[in-house]
Amino acid sequence: MRRPVADEPPRTSLFARLYAWMQRAARHRRAAWWLAAISAAEASFFPVPPDVMLAPMALEQPRAWFRLATICTLASVIGGIGGWLLGHYLIVQLLPWLERLGYSPAYEATRVFFAKYGFWAIILKGLTPIPYKIVTITAGAVAMPLPAFVAASFIGRGLRFYLVAGLLGLAGPAVEPWIARYIDYVGWVFLALLVGGFLWFSHR
Repeated sequence: MRRPVADEPPRTSLFARLYAWMQRAARHRRAAWWLAAISAAEASFFPVPPDVMLAPMALEQPRAWFRLATICTLASVIGGIGGWLLGHYLIVQLLPWLERLGYSPAYEATRVFFAKYGFWAIILKGLTPIPYKIVTITAGAVAMPLPAFVAASFIGRGLRFYLVAGLLGLAGPAVEPWIARYIDYVGWVFLALLVGGFLWFSHR
């Protein structure tokens, strides 16, 4: 368990409080189950990416980074199958929901992208900060073959989660105090990348 750094600033900001909460959650005895649940839900309907749990857990348990990435990948693919089924059978009912959430431009852009790139689109989008539920629902809506979808999801999501967990697990002891000290900057940069990536993709 990490000890507080002597000159660490008080955790009063939004990102500091969120980071402290994630650290506590990462040490919970059922944290692995929460990680799996968030990973599966995010692939079909939940708005929060699993990285918010995976990153602090990899920092807190650096020797378990491979197991944590595996949990994320397997659960995300299972949840992605759920998203594919929703898109395949319920896309007409889901379109108003996507519009209310502001996902309609992303859905349309993803649909066009899938028509052009198919299998490779799943891999590419699995690596980006674009909400993965848009990818899975769209794959089902355009009737992408389920075996190809599952294979591409394993590759794309696996690459992302093993990279994140591996880097943080290997560098955890060295970078954790730095993250704790500059969490506000890290948080705003991550948020800017997330929003910027989403807007760019929607525009494209």
